[in-house]
Amino acid sequence: MSTLAINPPALGGTRYKEVKSAILAALSAGEWKGGECIPSEKRLAERFGVSIGTLRKAIDELCAENILIRHQGLGTFVSMHQRDRHFFRFFRIVRRDGDKAYPVVKLIEFKKARASREVAAMLSIETGARVFQFVNGLALHGKTVLIEHITVPEAHFPGLTEAKLRNRPNTLYNFYQDVFGINVVETDERVSVASANELESTQLNVSVGGPLLEIRRIAYSYHRSAVELRVSRLNTEEYEYIGTHAGREEQR
Repeated sequence: MSTLAINPPALGGTRYKEVKSAILAALSAGEWKGGECIPSEKRLAERFGVSIGTLRKAIDELCAENILIRHQGLGTFVSMHQRDRHFFRFFRIVRRDGDKAYPVVKLIEFKKARASREVAAMLSIETGARVFQFVNGLALHGKTVLIEHITVPEAHFPGLTEAKLRNRPNTLYNFYQDVFGINVVETDERVSVASANELESTQLNVSVGGPLLEIRRIAYSYHRSAVELRVSRLNTEEYEYIGTHAGREEQR
């Protein structure tokens, strides 16, 4: 096991933040995988040279952020993207009557490209860096209502292919975690209005230029490392987007 050192005790009660950062560094390095139990509080406190109370405060914050999860009597585990528990944490499209359903996902397009200046800025990569771009259509209750335009850096997803993406057995974020060791732990989203292009017109059965709700999301792994840009276009005739309060998100 690698040893990650932290600085000498900080003033103002911020030592636990350094411990938290060190734990995040270990997660980023793949020391503990999704679903694995991290070492005991005693071992971690000894490793980082802090008290159990300081260590516990760092873990408390990571649990509150859904990065770690405590199981009474078993220990503390690295959170996993699981369909049956966290699906609606990141998927917020519901029918107007409030009914939530799992979408049927169809891969429409897949290609390799170079990052534009705008995309590069949002993903914190160099302009012209290699990226993968793909388009998904999502059907709810038997009708395609959402088109997603997704861009991910090749550096984070080496070896990604159309076949792997099309044949993935689980949710997209679960696929990221299982195949590439990337755990999406938070997102930033912005909502606006957009006009349907030809592809969206065909897939969503709306007129070209018709209004759609656009949700622009940047997904982050540990240490706010941007790993995905997703621009979704929603036909709001029967469906709507449900936002959440900060710190209270309900994964796809």
